[in-house]
Amino acid sequence: MENQTVITEFILLGLSRDPHLQVFFFFLFLMIFLVTLLGNSAIMLVTRTESRLQNPMFFFLSHLAFVDICYSSITVPKMLENFIGKQKTISWEGCIAQIVFVYQVACAEVLILAAMAYDRYVAICDPLHYTTIMKKEICRNLVSGAWAMGFLYSLVNALPLLNLHFCKSNVIDNYSCELPSVLALSCTQTLTNYIVLLLSGLVFGFGSFLLTLISYTYIISTILKIRSAEGRRKAFSTCSSHLIVVGLFYFAAFFRYMKPSSESLIYLDKVTSVQYSILTPMLNPIIYSLKNKDIQNALAKKFGKCRFPK
Repeated sequence: MENQTVITEFILLGLSRDPHLQVFFFFLFLMIFLVTLLGNSAIMLVTRTESRLQNPMFFFLSHLAFVDICYSSITVPKMLENFIGKQKTISWEGCIAQIVFVYQVACAEVLILAAMAYDRYVAICDPLHYTTIMKKEICRNLVSGAWAMGFLYSLVNALPLLNLHFCKSNVIDNYSCELPSVLALSCTQTLTNYIVLLLSGLVFGFGSFLLTLISYTYIISTILKIRSAEGRRKAFSTCSSHLIVVGLFYFAAFFRYMKPSSESLIYLDKVTSVQYSILTPMLNPIIYSLKNKDIQNALAKKFGKCRFPK
C-alpha cells in the first residue's frame, strides 16, 4: 500500500480491440439498442392505451418493458461511445453509478418476472378468484415493492465499495463495470463484498427464481390435468412467452455469476453479459409480440391497418 497511485478512472477494453470489429460492433449494438427502445416503447404504448389490454398480465408487461429500456440505457450508450472514442475510460463515480443502476434494475426485473408468474398461477390455478386476488392496488404494490427491493439490493452491494481502494491495474476486460470485475482490481480486502454479493444474490435473485419456479410447477401440474388437448394448448399459450423470457434471463445471469472465475472464460463472460443485459431486453418485446395474439392485434391496430390472422 506504500507509494500507491490512487485510481480515479477505469479503462473498459470492450468486446474487441480490433478497430474494424469495433466499427462493426458499434453499428450492430446501435441497431440492437434502437430496436430495444422502439420495441419496448411500443409494448408500453399499446398495453396502456388499448382497453382490451387493461388487465394485470399486461400491466406487469408494460413495467417489464420499462425495465428493459432502463437496463439497456445504463450500459449501451457508454459502450457505443467507447467503440468509436479514443479514450475508452469511465470515471470511478460513473463505474459506481453503473453498478448501482444495473443492480437496481436487474433486481426489479426478476421480481416483476416473479409477479408475472404469480399472476399466471392465479389465472390458471384459481380463475374464479382471479379478479378479487389480482386487484389494481395489489398489482401496483407488487411493482412498487419490486423497485424498492431493487434499490435496497443495489444499496447493499454499492455501499461496501466506498471503502475499497484501487492501486493496481485499472483495466476492466469488459464493456461495462460489473461488480466482480471491479472487485478483482481492488488492492484492499474484498471478502466482505463477495459475501454480501453472494447473500444478497441468494435472497433476491434465487428467492425470486424460487417463487417463479413454484408458480410454474403448480401451473404445469394444473395444465396437465386438463382433459382436452385444445384446453391444454390455450392454457399453456397464456404463459409460454413469459416462460421463454424467464429462461433466457435466468440461464445467462446464473451462468455469469455462479460459475468459477477464470481468465480462460473471460470471453464467455462477455457473451453471457451481452445476452442478459443487452439481447434479452431486445428479445422480450419480440417474443411477446410473436407469442401473444392480443399484443399482435393491438400493435396492428395501433401501427397498421392489417390484422394478424387468428
